[in-house]
Amino acid sequence: MPEPTASVCMAIDIGSNTLRVVVARCSATDFEILAADEALVRIGESVNATDTISPEKQALTISVLKKFQALAKEFEAQTTLAIATEAIRKATNRADFLQAIQRETGIEVHCIGGDVEATLTFYGATYAVNKLPQPPSQFGVMDMGGGSTELILAKNAQISWHTSLPIGSGWLHDRYLQSDPPTADDQSTARAFLRTYLTGLNIKSFPSVLFVTGGSANSLLLLSQRAFKLDDSVSILTYEDLLRCEGLLWALPAEEIARRYQLDVQRARIIAAGALILTAVLETFHLKEIHISSFGIREGLAMVYCREGEQWLQRAQQQAQVSQQTSQQLIADRELMDSTVTYHDDFVSTGRRLFQERAETMLSWRDEVLSQEDSEAVHKMRVASRRLRAVMDAYQSVCDPQKFKVAYQQVRELADILGPARDTDVMIENLHRQSENVSLAQQQGCEWLIQQLTNYRQEHQRKMEQYLQSLKDKAFLRRVMACLPEEEAIHGKG
Repeated sequence: MPEPTASVCMAIDIGSNTLRVVVARCSATDFEILAADEALVRIGESVNATDTISPEKQALTISVLKKFQALAKEFEAQTTLAIATEAIRKATNRADFLQAIQRETGIEVHCIGGDVEATLTFYGATYAVNKLPQPPSQFGVMDMGGGSTELILAKNAQISWHTSLPIGSGWLHDRYLQSDPPTADDQSTARAFLRTYLTGLNIKSFPSVLFVTGGSANSLLLLSQRAFKLDDSVSILTYEDLLRCEGLLWALPAEEIARRYQLDVQRARIIAAGALILTAVLETFHLKEIHISSFGIREGLAMVYCREGEQWLQRAQQQAQVSQQTSQQLIADRELMDSTVTYHDDFVSTGRRLFQERAETMLSWRDEVLSQEDSEAVHKMRVASRRLRAVMDAYQSVCDPQKFKVAYQQVRELADILGPARDTDVMIENLHRQSENVSLAQQQGCEWLIQQLTNYRQEHQRKMEQYLQSLKDKAFLRRVMACLPEEEAIHGKG
């Protein structure tokens, strides 16, 4: 039974994909969840597109928070705690958003940094870990959110290393997997990004046990249970389970996945990205399975408040600093500093090779696009541009910010001008196929639409040719390669 001094608090997590709440009765030594709820708002979708939180997302967020307040009132919660994470951190109108929430609901939302986010996640996840019959002495915790992923390594129930990765299921979906279901090209590009990015983390030793929290991870567990008859009492997903999920998610559109397996349709759209991230993690760190936990940052927030009271944020920040120092000391104790520098050199050298290869491959299709002899040339050049962007995404952290922005924008412009051409070609091709099996009247309608699309395609071809003819190979390559440090700078020469 809870202690007599236990209080009831409501803890809210405003994430990039989802708003979640837990109402708990807790004290310094006891914790009991009374209620929980969530709503998929996808604030990150707006931020990824425009760098701002749209009025629609703000209004929806405030509406959801008012519903959460009704839940708190039902359980007579004395305290409301609220935090916001990656998408809100990145939004240029963050201050206005948080002020609007406080004005409309009275809730003060703390926009926390990645280090504090990792610390609170660890507290929540280890609550579940400690319930195991034999808790592992070393394990990892991964909170896969919509806009970021917190990765934490622990030894003897203490954080030994952590990092906040600016990638999440919503971010990966919006960046690479917008087709429904994702195409093979989309999958290949996203995998290339994840493989490059995770390799660049240079984690020398990874524990064999990994606990994963977050909405997409829990939805993938639910999908496995419903689609593949996974035991409901088991909260483990193997590498093979994730591959089966991928196969299903690549084959069916989101609405069909949602209908067949009773999932929220918006969640069904983004869990393909979650599956890609998890399989990439297992492949990179040679893991066979992951443990899915329903406990995460909101439970960690409530627990810290129960122990620390009104000083919860300061204490979480202090613990994050201690964890950071411990992580740095661990590296020093293992004498990895020199090898880390060497690895960074190798990583950047590999980046220069990949940047050049991907850029040259993209440019190699220009003449065929201009000649119009190969109808697939536009598609191949567009795919090549997206693969170049994927590598640039993975190396952004070691690039010169201003030079990266200029080069990345040019690659993006090229993809944007190739996109309508390719999409129109696909529509015309599909209409030709459909017209073979319809009535005469329908054929006439198809022919009219084909002619309209053909006219548009020819007009767009002129715009595309003008852009491609102005694209100078050598200047473009120099601009892309200038993003990364020179070889002399890498090796300390000259």
